[in-house]
Amino acid sequence: MGTDSERLMLLQQVLGGLNVGAIVLDAERRIVLWNHWMARRTGRSADSVAGSDLLAVFPELRGQRAEAAVTQALHNNFPSLLSQSLNKAPFPLYASAAAAARGERVQQAVEVTPIAVTGAARHCLIQINDVSLAVGRERLLREQTMVLRSQTFADGLTGIANRRHFDMAIEKEHRRARRGGVPLSLLMIDIDNFKAYNDHYGHPQGDQCLIRVAAALAAMLKRPCDLVARYGGEEFAAILPDTDSEQAWQMAEAIRLRTIELAIPHLPGADGQLVTVSLGIATRHADGSADAAGLISAADRALYQAKRDGRNRVAAQALA
Repeated sequence: MGTDSERLMLLQQVLGGLNVGAIVLDAERRIVLWNHWMARRTGRSADSVAGSDLLAVFPELRGQRAEAAVTQALHNNFPSLLSQSLNKAPFPLYASAAAAARGERVQQAVEVTPIAVTGAARHCLIQINDVSLAVGRERLLREQTMVLRSQTFADGLTGIANRRHFDMAIEKEHRRARRGGVPLSLLMIDIDNFKAYNDHYGHPQGDQCLIRVAAALAAMLKRPCDLVARYGGEEFAAILPDTDSEQAWQMAEAIRLRTIELAIPHLPGADGQLVTVSLGIATRHADGSADAAGLISAADRALYQAKRDGRNRVAAQALA
């Protein structure tokens, strides 16, 4: 079996070869073993910390979950696994000197295990795994998911909500309005004579026109519950929860005037020679029975009425 010193040397060699941090504490919380992994990530050799109280070496652990885990292991023979989400980097460990200078700690998964030593008081083993790579992959996946989600629900040209987002939102807001007995208004907005604009100025400038109008619409709808979306081509839609017909008309008229204020030149012969919009309004009243499709249909009819009446105006349509 070998002598105690031989067994201790073997244990030190085993711990030294591990690709995890390993610290063994005695019953008084003094450091008995400290492997090479710890030395590399702290810049402190095993000899320099041997016999030191853990909290003298790592004073930032005082009062933290890691200190409580060590106390539970030594006094209650209770193992602990520190939650990585709540204790991302409890020990000041660094992958390199440059990382230490930047204050970028190694992300850690920490396990504290009680150890029964024959003929001696209880010890405990602290194991520290570097999970920085896994955390980085998880962060990258989250970021990619957010990008994909934004691409799924955002219009690629204007950056506002797309038709898919609109379809989901109008159904959700309609259900909410029906449950709560509150009004819901919908605006359909179309850029006047846009085909002529595109034909005259070209598609790149037509795209810039769409971007500027979309940005103006988004800036005007400031409530978190409001949604402006590119419905298709040069047509936009605005969902206005908790908004009655009078309030919707005021918003529509403000949008019409704001579009004129953009002062986007239109080709000679266009009304006022500036880009304008026509708007259709439909409102589901608090006691209404129309469904979401009926609301969209009514707003569409109102929009075409505004077009027939001469463009650059607002029209409202009663729900069937």
